[in-house]
Amino acid sequence: MSNEITESEIDSHEAQAGRDTAARHEQVDYLNSEVNLLKPSTPFMRDHLKVVWVSFIAWALLTFGPPVLTYLAPATMTTQLPVIGFPAHYFLVAVLTPTSSLVLAFIYSRKRDQLDEKYGIDHSAATEDSKGEKSGEAAVADGGSVE
Repeated sequence: MSNEITESEIDSHEAQAGRDTAARHEQVDYLNSEVNLLKPSTPFMRDHLKVVWVSFIAWALLTFGPPVLTYLAPATMTTQLPVIGFPAHYFLVAVLTPTSSLVLAFIYSRKRDQLDEKYGIDHSAATEDSKGEKSGEAAVADGGSVE
């Protein structure tokens, strides 16, 4: 019998401690797990997909919100802002959209780091070559191991 976790055990939604989650994560065979955006097969993929979808929805609202609001409420969006003197739609498109993209990128990186910590993924792990020396090869991005 193999020590790998079966898919039914992966799909169980029991509350687990962080250390137990990392230990179970190491036993998952990611190379043979099906990747499906609508039904992720591993806990790490489910959690990561939640972060991706929430980020995408926030990006879509912040990027396409000002033009849609300008179309729906042109009187409100074309009024001059009192302090800076620009129309509201111009300010939102010129300042809010690029700034929100940078903020979303920062939030995504922080959430991804939290997921990596939760599942025990270390991107700085170096592997030893046949001579016993450490090479600069990093761990794979999905948390699997380099063989």
